Amino acid sequence: MKLLFDQHLSPRLVENLSDLFPGSEHVFRVSLDRAVDTEVWDYARQLGFTIVTKDADYSELSEVRGFPPKVLWVKLGNYSTAQIASAIRQRYDAIIRFEGDANSGILILI
Repeated sequence: MKLLFDQHLSPRLVENLSDLFPGSEHVFRVSLDRAVDTEVWDYARQLGFTIVTKDADYSELSEVRGFPPKVLWVKLGNYSTAQIASAIRQRYDAIIRFEGDANSGILILI
């Protein structure tokens, strides 16, 4: 499972979580940090990423366009990068189950 972290999340999450999610990227590192949401969406869909975001926009896109890509919506407030990485690690099993669930397109981390 590869994650594509949105611009509102730190690029350091790619390295922090590389042991669990190898091949992950950040929009900044793939020159999509200034792209509109639909461009990021299409990139994720074409290359098999799950979008990780703190933004409701991608969940709305998922409702309109369906999935893939799947969306991991991080609704954890003003957490540090380390806290977000820890929260994702703690929910690893649930995230993997979500990835394999053909009926779910959005997983909310609260």
